[in-house]
Amino acid sequence: MIETAISVLSSEALLTLFGTRDQHLRKIRDALGVRISSVDGHVRIEGEEQDVARATEALEQLQQVAQRHEAISPEDVDRVLAGVCGGEPADEFPPVEVYRPDRGIRPRSPGQARYMQAIRDNGVVLCSGPAGTGKTYLAVAMAVAALKRQQIRKLVLVRPAVEAGESLGFLPGDLQAKINPYLRPLMDALNEMMDHEQIRRYTEGDVIEVIPLAYMRGRTLNEAFVILDEAQNTTTAQMKMFLTRMGAGSKIVVSGDTTQIDLPPKTRSGLVDALRRLRDIKGIGTVALGRKDIVRHPLVQKIVDAYDQPHAKMPSERKRR
Repeated sequence: MIETAISVLSSEALLTLFGTRDQHLRKIRDALGVRISSVDGHVRIEGEEQDVARATEALEQLQQVAQRHEAISPEDVDRVLAGVCGGEPADEFPPVEVYRPDRGIRPRSPGQARYMQAIRDNGVVLCSGPAGTGKTYLAVAMAVAALKRQQIRKLVLVRPAVEAGESLGFLPGDLQAKINPYLRPLMDALNEMMDHEQIRRYTEGDVIEVIPLAYMRGRTLNEAFVILDEAQNTTTAQMKMFLTRMGAGSKIVVSGDTTQIDLPPKTRSGLVDALRRLRDIKGIGTVALGRKDIVRHPLVQKIVDAYDQPHAKMPSERKRR
């Protein structure tokens, strides 16, 4: 066990560093397994040598964030922790400005920063990664920012209506009512970046479309930002159909989790096929996010890890042997 200390200029700076009700402090302490306290204008850190070094680096980086922006957000803490824990510095990326003034969105891991940069640099981006890595959320943020800056005239959010062990036919309501649950995650992301009235106005004015993949056939989309979510559940033919809807001045982002494919057996995923087939084409970016990029509840990463383990025997199975 070792102990080190860093100086803090004022009580206001200490409050900013620790966060409201010590929320930032608790996150650092839980993530790195260290004890942190403040005495006489200094922050003391106790723990194992490597953990103390990481915590010290995290707090010093967060002090720099506070000096630049006069505030520290939970996203800033997550981004810094991802950098010090992964051994790779979190890339500096200017906040993406969406319609809600309090919602400047930044990547929270180096992988997310690469994803957002790929969207800026390429006409088409194919992104794969597990649940919780921000594939959909960050793509919607980039699209909303492009709409706000008038770089595009239309935002189109698309999902395949593929059942995960359930049947659409048995769901209540008309076709639109059956499809709406499949489109809900896209609307959830939009609702965090635009107010409800603005979404309604843009939807009624055909500036924003949230539609099933089947509705894309036969269309050409010019000056549009088009996002295909849950793309692992497209067939190869559907993926080709979707990608060839791209018109002049448009951008396409395709995202999905290749470990959660709900297609019939022996049906090749359009996302898996596209990642292999299109990877060497200039202007098409491919990004693979991983467990280090998961930014939901900390348990999500542990759940993903558990399901990635090779067929561990269940307790009941061990008892029977």
